[in-house]
Amino acid sequence: MSELTCFKAYDIRGRVPDELNENLAYRIGRAYGVFLRPRRVAVGYDVRLSSPALCAALANGLLDSGADVLDIGLCGTEEIYFATFEHRLDGGIMVTASHNPMDYNGMKLVREQAKPISGDNDLFAIRDLAATDDDFTITRRRGALVQRPDKGDYLRHLLGYVDPGVLRPLKIVVNAGNGGAGPIIDGLESYLPLQFIKIHHEPDGTFPHGIPNPLLPECRAATAEAVREHSADLGLAWDGDFDRCFFFDEAGRFIEGYYLVGLLAETLLMRHPGSRIIHDPRLIWNTIFQVRAAGGIPVQSKTGHAFIKERMRQEDALYGGEMSAHHYFREFAYCDSGMIPWLLIAELISQRHLPLSALVNARMRAFPCSGEINFRVADAPAKLAEIRAAYADRQPAVDETDGLSLEFADWRFNLRSSNTEPLLRLNVETRGDAELLERRTAELRTLIEAQ
Repeated sequence: MSELTCFKAYDIRGRVPDELNENLAYRIGRAYGVFLRPRRVAVGYDVRLSSPALCAALANGLLDSGADVLDIGLCGTEEIYFATFEHRLDGGIMVTASHNPMDYNGMKLVREQAKPISGDNDLFAIRDLAATDDDFTITRRRGALVQRPDKGDYLRHLLGYVDPGVLRPLKIVVNAGNGGAGPIIDGLESYLPLQFIKIHHEPDGTFPHGIPNPLLPECRAATAEAVREHSADLGLAWDGDFDRCFFFDEAGRFIEGYYLVGLLAETLLMRHPGSRIIHDPRLIWNTIFQVRAAGGIPVQSKTGHAFIKERMRQEDALYGGEMSAHHYFREFAYCDSGMIPWLLIAELISQRHLPLSALVNARMRAFPCSGEINFRVADAPAKLAEIRAAYADRQPAVDETDGLSLEFADWRFNLRSSNTEPLLRLNVETRGDAELLERRTAELRTLIEAQ
């Protein structure tokens, strides 16, 4: 078999059927089973049209390797995490391409306790075994398949993060993007005193309203308009496998994920004061301020779910947050969830009798940020060196945890290469100075785009 281009640094992603197909899915399942020798593995899939067949082939490969398979069917990525740690399985594999284009699919792999499998810990060994032209030597019996689509345990776990008796009857717009979040909202609805306005709600792998990726401005209009039309208290939108949750305030304004990190940290620290909170290096000042003000200890980690989860385990951190809308919880086996964050925020809004805007406006004024700006450059390392040299005479504090972070008295920026795309990503923030933010962002844009 030719080189498997669908194996990336953190997961498997590729075009169907050219880079990923049922034959390869079978071989991946068998390679996972032969290499890791798990006893029991969970599998599930997202709403993409190619996902059920890929998952069935994957399960067959696992079964032929001797592993027992728990098939939970149509689900979100976090449901695979949950099944793996809750049922004490030896691993899990989710068939999903999240927010990638329609003709893509992929897989996310974990081992016991839902620990991620990535390029630096066995993903490429599984790739190499899947790529071999030789039939694998199977020494175990064929495994047994159990289908368990019931979501009761998972829903009960989610409800454990909030007190439904505290929740006010908030009106919430929920936009599942025709992905997997809709059935979870339906499952929670009868337990919560909330009124849901559902748009793009039914799972539909044709994605009639476009690929769900609310990180892109063009994917936010429907949610924002629905919030305004229905005078809702809150708007929520998810990507296809709902591992990321995006927030809109009562005016339909999109709230940058950066400000949710500090807010969620503050909320959780009220329950567990003195805990450690993990954050990424892209935007940090507001998170550090809110964590310390709430009696917590901020700890910086390299960007990316594998790094965040590992650092959380090392620090026994209560919570970890990335500005990209990934939120990680100790009680969720240090995994990311797109459902837990909105439940916590709905409870906070109810307890404080304040809208989301009132909870974030002061923070946005105190530490305004640029939002992430992407640049295509020919030579990323050379450009990073060039930018560093351009500011050397100003003697900034330098941090290279992830890319290049330069910190000055009243502003800072992070410039880093994307882990998944050929891009440089820029984030800028200031201490309460929107005009300075605009000026420094324009200055950096000119430097980065210069040939």
